[in-house]
Amino acid sequence: MPPTTQTSTSAREPGATATAAPPAPVRARRRRGRWQAWAFLAPVTVYLTAFYAYPLYRNVELSLREYTVRSFVQGGAPFAGLDNYRTVLTDSAFGPTLAHTVVFTGASLFFQFTIGMALALFFHNHFPLSRTLRAVILIPWLLPLIVSASTWSWLLNSDSGLVNAALGVVGVDRVNWLTSPGWSLTSVIIANVWIGIPFNLVVLHSGLQAIPTEVYEASALDGATGWQRFWSITLPLLRPVSAITLLLGLVYTLKVFDIIWIMTRGGPTDSSATLATWSYRLGFGNLLPEFGPGAAVGNLLIVMALVAGLGYIRFQRRQDLR
Repeated sequence: MPPTTQTSTSAREPGATATAAPPAPVRARRRRGRWQAWAFLAPVTVYLTAFYAYPLYRNVELSLREYTVRSFVQGGAPFAGLDNYRTVLTDSAFGPTLAHTVVFTGASLFFQFTIGMALALFFHNHFPLSRTLRAVILIPWLLPLIVSASTWSWLLNSDSGLVNAALGVVGVDRVNWLTSPGWSLTSVIIANVWIGIPFNLVVLHSGLQAIPTEVYEASALDGATGWQRFWSITLPLLRPVSAITLLLGLVYTLKVFDIIWIMTRGGPTDSSATLATWSYRLGFGNLLPEFGPGAAVGNLLIVMALVAGLGYIRFQRRQDLR
């Protein structure tokens, strides 16, 4: 009996159990699970590498070399360092173009968010045909940009546009929306706001639906007015949703090219040119393309979007720490 007791005691020692290797079937399942995880990640990795990482690398490489049409095809472009960036930053067109970009982006974000918020609050109060009207408002967001830009070009046409026709009915003189340096930037802002409102409406309306109704009921019992509920409850609880909405709108608006190019081509006299249209004009809009400066302008847009993204991450961290 004593030998038997010693054998059972030694078998129960924790050290012997901890150092025991897992059975072969368990190791095989773990190995198979790791391979399955990599198999699921492979398509995403290939996609990000092919359509994001490689184009970004090529754009940076373009901005650091003196490319011509010949060297672009055959290779052998000399290294230029930061010369292309100096050329862009010292160009007389950089200041006005940057100002147009800031005005275009800021005005678009402000009106898209404000109108989108108002519509989201309006549709949050359920009423007959609310879903139908919400679906109709989504149409500008679903249309191809070339269709939207062409439509607005027709509406704002100086001679035959519906907008000038409506202004004439109420006695307002005709406005050269697309051909006047004072109105061209306003025209493309109007078109971009019209396209971006549905996105803000959808995201903000989803955020409103996530706010508990009990909070509004409690505030109503305390005698809070509509404005007080909006400023003290709706806006604070919508802050995370509002932040991501503004960030995505900023990234999208910075790179808007189709609308401006179709409606005004950045003119007249570069009065509606932004960094996106300037980058395209430098790289592809001249008889002698300037690939390096064009890529440098594109990289400046990427840096601006990256700064906005880092600002959003910092904002979210502060919110999480509260």
